[in-house]
Amino acid sequence: MSENPNDPKEISFDRVLEILEKGMVEAEHGIMRWSSNYTFLVSVTHEGTTLMGIYKPHRGERPLWDFPDGMLCKREVAAFLTSQELNWQIIPPTVLREGPRGIGSVQFFVEHDPEINYFSFEPELIPQVMPLAAFDYIVNNADRKGGHCLLDKQGHVWGIDHGITFHTSPKLRTVIWDFAGQPIPDHLLADMERVAKCIADPQSTFHQSLAKLITGREIQAFQQRLNHLLRSRKFPQPGASGPNYPWPPV
Repeated sequence: MSENPNDPKEISFDRVLEILEKGMVEAEHGIMRWSSNYTFLVSVTHEGTTLMGIYKPHRGERPLWDFPDGMLCKREVAAFLTSQELNWQIIPPTVLREGPRGIGSVQFFVEHDPEINYFSFEPELIPQVMPLAAFDYIVNNADRKGGHCLLDKQGHVWGIDHGITFHTSPKLRTVIWDFAGQPIPDHLLADMERVAKCIADPQSTFHQSLAKLITGREIQAFQQRLNHLLRSRKFPQPGASGPNYPWPPV
């Protein structure tokens, strides 16, 4: 994303966030197929610039037995804030705001080829996938499908769909086990160590932002997972019990 405000495909990351947060949702363009919850493609306009976004209203969330009702859209935003705090930029700009169907998350729509997903990525994309493997453990992602890994037109890999994250119990289900047991690169560990110190401080902006989105127990569990990776310095491995892969895988 560059600084050209006249092209919604080439504007700064911060400007995209501003538009999603302050803009007017001008139109809904239909429900996204294959989503288990109500998910809408919308256009958002602010100061003459229009972007496409993915709107997930809290009222459209399907109840889950193991997650509290009305929290999935907040977890989408909590995952985005974590990605930003790590400085990994693996989740598109995402905000929590009022929309035409009530409060919900609105995420920048990444233009991509739907036929390309994690299972068809070329080897040169592996360095971009590595942070996702660590990230999914940190946020306890219960649904990392191959189709939740998007490649944009600039060759950047994005992760989407983080509604079922941050549970206090181990829930990791992912298709990304390529790096299981391998050492985590030092630069990723350095980012994680910085965030671990930040989340340990209840007065930090990051901690306080998460506290508005997830529970205190979930923040503690998040901190424990982060510290576990810092101690092991290795990518997580599949657990001994429970499903470790999502279904369907794509």
